[in-house]
Amino acid sequence: MAESLRVLLLSPEVFPFAKTGGLADVAGSLPKSIKGLGCDIRVAMPYYRMTKKGDFQVKVIFEDVEIPLFGEVLNDSIFSAEADGGVPLYLINKDEFFDREFLYGTSKGDYFDNMERFVYFSRMAFILCKMLDFQPHVFHCNDWQTALIPAYLRTLYRKDPFFSGTFSVFTIHNIAYQGIFDEKKLGVTGLPMEVYHPGGMEYWGKINLLKAGIVFSDVVNTVSHAYSREIQTPEFGYGMEGVLRDRSNDLYGILNGADYGEWNPKTDPLIAANYDEKDLSGKAKCKEDLLAEFNLPGSLKKLPLLAIISRLADQKGLDLLAEIMEDLMKMDLGFVLLGTGDEKYHKLFKSIAKEYPKKAGIKIAYDNTLAHKIEAGSDIFLMPSRYEPCGLNQMYSLKYGTVPLVRAAGGLDDTIQDYDPKTGEGTGFKFQSYDARDFLDTVRRALAVYRDGETWKRLIIRGMKADFSWQRAAKEYMDLYRRARAKRKLIPVGKPRAGTFSG
Repeated sequence: MAESLRVLLLSPEVFPFAKTGGLADVAGSLPKSIKGLGCDIRVAMPYYRMTKKGDFQVKVIFEDVEIPLFGEVLNDSIFSAEADGGVPLYLINKDEFFDREFLYGTSKGDYFDNMERFVYFSRMAFILCKMLDFQPHVFHCNDWQTALIPAYLRTLYRKDPFFSGTFSVFTIHNIAYQGIFDEKKLGVTGLPMEVYHPGGMEYWGKINLLKAGIVFSDVVNTVSHAYSREIQTPEFGYGMEGVLRDRSNDLYGILNGADYGEWNPKTDPLIAANYDEKDLSGKAKCKEDLLAEFNLPGSLKKLPLLAIISRLADQKGLDLLAEIMEDLMKMDLGFVLLGTGDEKYHKLFKSIAKEYPKKAGIKIAYDNTLAHKIEAGSDIFLMPSRYEPCGLNQMYSLKYGTVPLVRAAGGLDDTIQDYDPKTGEGTGFKFQSYDARDFLDTVRRALAVYRDGETWKRLIIRGMKADFSWQRAAKEYMDLYRRARAKRKLIPVGKPRAGTFSG
């Protein structure tokens, strides 16, 4: 029965406690909806400096927890807090590993000891369960930072009766990030040598943690239907396409949802004026407020305002945007950008703002309040991604009456219907090939529709009525948990599927 399922969702980041990207939004919103279906779901993450600086009610629940690791006995405390919807959140503390300014690395590169950091977190997950006397039916693991947990479940804890009824679900949010380390660090994991082979976690002479998650978990899923197909191809698989094709019968796509409690212009406390599809008057006020935020002239309120909120990286199509920026600046429009990432894009967009101070507003930062203002105050939201596992901003944009203009990749293709002038159907604009000219032509197509006020209004309202709530996704995850349990029963203990460690 669904009501009897006990789930521990493990994530390296959870909004609002710590965030670098969309994974945090998923881990912060999905559990609430799953709990609403009668599931006993709990969440665990590292206790970062970012979290400690936040205004959260946190209490210690276990002190001096010991764990034999790295040839010595380590110890630290475990804290608890309450995530959205009253979901219990457990914070694994170890200042040596997690008391740092950033989560995974600096602008100069990843932290040298990321393997040790997330081995510690993963091993503590098992100790946490025992200390809580919480026997999960599901370890729901997310991305490479938690990918060792399915491997531990199959090896170190294979004969542990406490976890005899536990199975694993591994969610890939972005396959480009795999957690690849030197083979000399295999001892750090605590796993036996038998797991290190091409059918296990070995990858071209290195350790690949994401591969371990794919190989050892009971089921694998990605965050959109299109992306689950794309990552089985050489173009998007980042070397994992063969492994994923081998597991195609256990690979699923579940589209992420939007948290309409957090992202809803009707109730959003962070924007200048509230509005909905029945009364759009507040959106004009939000546009004026947004222009003021970026010190842009009020005259732009009569022109289309294009926006982007993104990690500034090639994956997000910033190279395409860079290629057409001069063309955009020659048009009658405004442009705002919020994000942080690669230094080359920091320099590029700062130079754009300097050259076009009355047309372009740029902020190189992470700013949640400004992100809400941009969604509410802009007219067209750009997402020209090279690949996009799911994407959330296009869903937020629809709700805020800001028309998405996207490349037909991954979740963007799943969520946005291209506007058809013949039928009047559609929720946004899409271009297919990863090409700057196609991108620019699609911008021009969108601007032409924008100039027809009544048509644009109908397009806005149609998008605002779209429903991408987490309730739909939660039901699909519950089904996925049941599938994982059924597959687990088909694999007797001591006889893992072909290609994995056999114990």
